[in-house]
Amino acid sequence: QVQLVESGGGLVQAGGSLRLSCAASGRTFSSVDMAWFRQVPGKEREVVAAIGWSGTRHYANSVKDRFTVSRDNAKNTVNLQMNSLKPEDTAVYYCAAKLIGDSGWDYWGQGTQVTVSS
Repeated sequence: QVQLVESGGGLVQAGGSLRLSCAASGRTFSSVDMAWFRQVPGKEREVVAAIGWSGTRHYANSVKDRFTVSRDNAKNTVNLQMNSLKPEDTAVYYCAAKLIGDSGWDYWGQGTQVTVSS
């Protein structure tokens, strides 16, 4: 089992920055792949950024060069630094975890709202 708790969402003007954090507990964090997803009403949840247990990173095209995902295995946290925010980044952001070898994202946080005003 992995428990995830997000923090850091809020309201920001377009062009601004926010940093989301996700604290994990319950399993050896270094053996877990992590990701950030987001969802807006009426749309499917989409992956924003992922970071594997080895540190390999992947980003959605829509956030490349603006968002940076990082992890601190000593503190059991994963962060998402979001710069140059746009109104279309407005969504509920979720932290997710996947055990090594699993095909799907097994564990989810409760979500944190990010609102970008124009």
